[in-house]
Amino acid sequence: MANKIQAIFFDYGGTLDSIGLPWKEHFESIYRSMGVIQDQAVFDRAFYDADDILTEEGLDAHGMKDMLDEQVGRVLSNLHIQDRAIHEKVVATFSANTVRSLQANQPVFEKLKKKYKLGIISNFYGNLEALCKELGLMQWFDAVTDSRRVGHTKPHAEIFNHALKKLSVTPGCALMVGDSFKRDMLGAKAMGMPHVFLVSPHKQEQPQSCCDEDLVITNLADLLEHF
Repeated sequence: MANKIQAIFFDYGGTLDSIGLPWKEHFESIYRSMGVIQDQAVFDRAFYDADDILTEEGLDAHGMKDMLDEQVGRVLSNLHIQDRAIHEKVVATFSANTVRSLQANQPVFEKLKKKYKLGIISNFYGNLEALCKELGLMQWFDAVTDSRRVGHTKPHAEIFNHALKKLSVTPGCALMVGDSFKRDMLGAKAMGMPHVFLVSPHKQEQPQSCCDEDLVITNLADLLEHF
């Protein structure tokens, strides 16, 4: 598979900014450590409602701090919690975790960049490119595809087509790396794109990807053994 690959696309949230930990689970672990979550179903609804509104309204060119302030503020409001200390701690912890993960992954980006075009395909709020510039990712990535900018979310074919055109590659020559079975794996499979499933090493049961021959990894550095 590696011989024909010309470009590697990554999901952002849960893939680049953490090790197979989707945003909801990442945020949930922080809230839970602070004793905020009393009822799982209530928290789930608060989180998804906040995310839906941000996806609908968009965040334009918001950077990390402003984006997290909006996200956390809406979740806490949905939970009827008005505590600035909790708000600031959640934002600071999530931000620090993100920076730590991106720094750990930098050697991977550097090595892959020497051999492949690199891109990002993510369901996001319209501010992904601005965020990537702020975080220094644009030195490694040739193109960023943000669902709000495209008008379609993964696993819709159009967002993948948009990204493929940006890097001038065909589906069979482009690898998709992501942490979502439905959005990343099945979306790429439908396009005829090879795909690699990133799963958290902390999951008790390691999930299988959608195809028997798929590579399943627990760290982005594992890619270097194959590509």
